[in-house]
Amino acid sequence: MNNFNPKEKQILLKVADDAIKFGLKEHKIQPIKLEDYPKNLQSHGASFVTLEINKQLHGCIGTLEAYRPLIQDVAQNAYAAAFLDMRFPSLTAEEYPSITKHISILSQPTPIFFDSEENLIKQIRPGIDGLVLSDNGYRGTFLPAVWESLPQPKQFLQHLKLKAGLPENYWSKTLKIERYTVEVVE
Repeated sequence: MNNFNPKEKQILLKVADDAIKFGLKEHKIQPIKLEDYPKNLQSHGASFVTLEINKQLHGCIGTLEAYRPLIQDVAQNAYAAAFLDMRFPSLTAEEYPSITKHISILSQPTPIFFDSEENLIKQIRPGIDGLVLSDNGYRGTFLPAVWESLPQPKQFLQHLKLKAGLPENYWSKTLKIERYTVEVVE
């Protein structure tokens, strides 16, 4: 995972902000000219953009795999978090001044190998790991920031199962868990 310098972090925040402002005005995604940005931000990257109003979640959209330039990924995820997260109404111009933006740049997910839930729980690193759970068409992820509200590994895993659409006590030999870390830009 890249480490971004303060200038690059400011650019990422500005691109996210500009994508939201453009969306409020034009009701579409703002085009990005890659050549206008540093090379480090043109390389492929995966990100999540989280929006909050008064410390309450108001949208969170992202990608788990790096398949497009990071600068485009951030812009599109910012737009999607503001206007396309089905859990929340679209952001309004009146709400815009109250939003707080958090950008999480993800490392490449790596598998965790385990033979039981107990063994898996012992390998999870609270406060560090983001997890991707998948099994038989069900999939969910929690960013490392979720540890703030679910600090116990067992509880974290149970809620991740629920988010993926599975019962909290679900277990299967085909269950897959991947971990990733994030660089947060605020």
